Amino acid sequence: MLIAGQRDMQQMDQYTMETIGLPGVVLMENAGAKVVEEILNVSACKQPKVIVLAGGGNNGGDGFVIARRLCDAGITALLCLVVDPERLKEDAKVHFQVYTNRKLPVFYLHEQSLSELQSHLNEADIIVDALLGTGVNGPLREPFRQVISLVNEQAGKKEVVSVDIPSGLNSDTGKVEGAAVQASKTISFVFPKKGFFLQDGPTYIGEWKAVDISVPPSAAKTLGLSLPKLITEAFVKASIPLRPPNGHKGTFGHVLVVGGSRQYVGAPVFSAASALHSGTGLVTLAVPESIYSMMAAQHPEVLFLPLPEKDGHFAEQAISELVPRLHEFDSIAVGPGMSRFPDGEKWMKEWMASLHGQPVVIDADGLYLIRNQLDLVRQYEGNVIFTPHPGEMASLLNMSVKEVEADRMGIAHRFAQEHQLYLLLKGHRSIIATPNGEIYVNPHGNSALGKGGSGDVLTGLIASFLAQGAPPLDALVSASYLHARAGEERAKVASHYGVMPFDIIDGIRGVFREYERGL
Repeated sequence: MLIAGQRDMQQMDQYTMETIGLPGVVLMENAGAKVVEEILNVSACKQPKVIVLAGGGNNGGDGFVIARRLCDAGITALLCLVVDPERLKEDAKVHFQVYTNRKLPVFYLHEQSLSELQSHLNEADIIVDALLGTGVNGPLREPFRQVISLVNEQAGKKEVVSVDIPSGLNSDTGKVEGAAVQASKTISFVFPKKGFFLQDGPTYIGEWKAVDISVPPSAAKTLGLSLPKLITEAFVKASIPLRPPNGHKGTFGHVLVVGGSRQYVGAPVFSAASALHSGTGLVTLAVPESIYSMMAAQHPEVLFLPLPEKDGHFAEQAISELVPRLHEFDSIAVGPGMSRFPDGEKWMKEWMASLHGQPVVIDADGLYLIRNQLDLVRQYEGNVIFTPHPGEMASLLNMSVKEVEADRMGIAHRFAQEHQLYLLLKGHRSIIATPNGEIYVNPHGNSALGKGGSGDVLTGLIASFLAQGAPPLDALVSASYLHARAGEERAKVASHYGVMPFDIIDGIRGVFREYERGL
């Protein structure tokens, strides 16, 4: 499934009306009909009372159709027009005239009071938000801000259904400036919107569903639109490496994890354990020699490569011991727990110059140590994967976290293309960018993953799939999705507060069990 921005949808709508020849009033009728269908399907009440809040644009026009069709279905529905009807234009005006010609009930806010509207909202079982749609850009004007405030007083008490996008949420950036409707469900037309997955968006949209209104999805390709793609379960199932019945440990690859320091012992262990529990045949941990014995005693399933150290970090001499072994490994993960040390940048550059073409995942302080020599990664022709969280991304670009979060898709897209690498920009909704300019969005994840060690688990999962033969994109897509799903599932048992890294690993195994029959 594709993800669209405001301008993308405007172009697709225009193409449908002008080239295909389907009038805007028909698209509006189709949109309203689909929303009514969803309302009737999900309502817990057999005879709910519904109030439809409508603005003056096309979103309001959808609302006029929704209110009329609800009345025709025998539902008690009230249309609340938030703007003066004299301001209505074009297709929205046509549908409002149809509604009023039917003598159906209308509440005119410009003639009545907010307290009267509040009474109607209190009496309703379902509130339909058809106030502003995708056209929001900047702070809200009145009376929309006040109306949205009244709607949000009902959030959690009753169903709030937003039409196309919660009013007040920017469809391109996911930013809310001042106020936005807190929807329990969002019915989006054709494609979900970019703002669903950025900044404030995930906390406002509730459950969402994209519905067909006769704007063909193929119009995106016809118009040459380069749209982000949503990672779906079907996509993930097709991306997970297959396990031949006659496979053995050699079949499933050998992962090298380079990391650890005196201060950070757990991080590389989480990566190694994640790789093993997700199917790789062998994992070797290259760690400073002082922490080797403690780790080896607790994790006999892992192979170890203890390396010379200085002050609790890898020493320069470690390179001469590491480089002759690099050819043994099918994928390499570097950075978990490695920490920062004086010769770290030189250390990274020297051993990476001796790689044998296998894919490399760079995470954590590995990203910090490579930040001043990004030209180094271009020579590996798309075999390098960066997995920064927003703070690490900000460090790579010498900007603030706020700046990164304000343009997650754009920054990921430009960085991956400029440096010809794969980028997984972690966050509440993680973004994957490819060297050839594609963007993928993970729709899953929650606060249970917001804990030290969670990212190390993800790093090991990616490296595992790479070692098992998955191309970088497939490894990123499947690992990101499974990691997020595992966090969600384990939170149901351990709470959002209590999920630990090994819980996520266990959750990943649980998701695998769900999928195994279909793989």
